[in-house]
Amino acid sequence: MALSVGAARLWGSSRGLGQAGFLLLRRLGTRGLAISHPQKQQQHFSSLDDKPQFPGASAEFVDKLEFIQPNVISGIPIYRVMDRQGQIINPSEDPHLPQEKVLKFYKSMTLLNTMDRILYESQRQGRISFYMTNYGEEGTHVGSAAALDNTDLVFGQYREAGVLMYRDFPLEQFMAQCYGNVNDLGKGRQMPVHYGCKERHFVTISSPLATQIPQAVGAAYAAKRTDANRIVICYFGEGAASEGDAHAGFNFAATLECPIIFFCRNNGYAISTPTSEQYRGDGIAARGPGYGILSIRVDGNDVFAVYNATKEARRRAVAENQPFLIEAMTYRIGHHSTSDDSSAYRSVDEVNYWDKQDHPISRLRHYMESRGWWDNEQEKAWRKQSRKKVMEAFEQAERKLKPNPNLLFSDVYQEMPAQLRKQQESLARHLQTYGEHYPLDHFEK
Repeated sequence: MALSVGAARLWGSSRGLGQAGFLLLRRLGTRGLAISHPQKQQQHFSSLDDKPQFPGASAEFVDKLEFIQPNVISGIPIYRVMDRQGQIINPSEDPHLPQEKVLKFYKSMTLLNTMDRILYESQRQGRISFYMTNYGEEGTHVGSAAALDNTDLVFGQYREAGVLMYRDFPLEQFMAQCYGNVNDLGKGRQMPVHYGCKERHFVTISSPLATQIPQAVGAAYAAKRTDANRIVICYFGEGAASEGDAHAGFNFAATLECPIIFFCRNNGYAISTPTSEQYRGDGIAARGPGYGILSIRVDGNDVFAVYNATKEARRRAVAENQPFLIEAMTYRIGHHSTSDDSSAYRSVDEVNYWDKQDHPISRLRHYMESRGWWDNEQEKAWRKQSRKKVMEAFEQAERKLKPNPNLLFSDVYQEMPAQLRKQQESLARHLQTYGEHYPLDHFEK
């Protein structure tokens, strides 16, 4: 800067340096100008006192060549509140929930389990086209849902039916969606298990992996801008965390300081790909600090650990306007979906271990029984009652008509464009000519 000022004075400040000025600077060098325009003496630091000034990171200089090892942290610990026998490990971490609320936890988890069994079998019988069970992951759904405010916005992946179950989404609506009948809120346009409910602040599920992650961040940013006492929670599996949308979402949430909880269900498999083949780092929680996100790893089969972590993350997300990442370690006991046969890539013994030895439902039941809140008679009565409720909703949904085919063309544009109207007219002509080949009596007129 001093050189430029000196040269500018030689040629006049209004003309600038120009080509001749730069040539003169090159010939004179810094010493030539320093004679007539002495500079302030620069302060010298030793190499030890020299501090990095790069804007991209906060760090210190080192004089030894060394790459950072992936295992620089020896494994992020897994937070838990109760052991597999349902005993509280550290009394100070006991959420001290009332009996009524704990019973709702248990009944939501077991009702979901019952619904899964019936709908899975119905798909095997050809009654519905597709289904995905939630076996083994019920604790991640209910524990997190219970810690949220009912107005908090939920972006699910496709294995979070328990969140809706806890928010009292009717069994009739679960069944209507899977059957795609006239009572389906989505009007029969989605595959089974792609639930959505505006009233319960649950955004409709979309099949492509991880697309909900940046969308959820945008919703959280909107909540921040409106200064609402509200957060967004975004669920996904560890397989979806390998998608580019996950990176974009994490980075946007951190830099825009959005009130969002990223809730990762690490259930061991991305369809058939085990975690050992998905990543080389320490799971998903280890990625949080790299984005500047506060992170925690919890025992996903411990409903109280999930509850405590989600409740605290929600409190701080609202108060501090910042994102949180929760990695819930759990296990997918069922097949990925009815299109999958998991026996092709894992052993029966592996599945049986998690089903019999470390199931979130049995762990909570042990807790309740130790306090005298539940016994075998109550268990039998509830199982019978819950199955009856599910079967009644199931039978009712099966008798309902399918939505009118014209609903294929509605709810996208305020005014239907000519091309879409042309398709609608083409379908009408086709059905008028070949209607006898279609079960039109199964559809609402």
